[in-house]
Amino acid sequence: QVQLAESGGGSVQAGGSLKLSCVASGITDSRPYLAWFRQAPGKEREGVAETRIDGDWSYYADSVKGRFTISQDSANNTLYLQMNSLKPEDTALYYCAAGRWAFLRLEDYDYWGQGTQVTVSS
Repeated sequence: QVQLAESGGGSVQAGGSLKLSCVASGITDSRPYLAWFRQAPGKEREGVAETRIDGDWSYYADSVKGRFTISQDSANNTLYLQMNSLKPEDTALYYCAAGRWAFLRLEDYDYWGQGTQVTVSS
């Protein structure tokens, strides 16, 4: 069975950095896309960054492009999100997810972690 577990969230001042991790197990070729989503209170869940398990794909939301970097360590089955130049509007619960197709579409993702909180103060 697919299991995803995020960690690395916390509180940071604007302009600071955080690195999130997600340990994945049970992932097969049927769920080749791995992504980070986030959800702030009262807002819809939105895609942040996406990659493939083969490493031949990366895709970012316009709001984070140039500031966030998605990467993975295949040997350790771990997905990462390096977040730099953080802004208060980045405050949200961050989830890792596994899905069937690309472009950060919610309808294509059906396995989710529990989430890790990121809070950015001004």
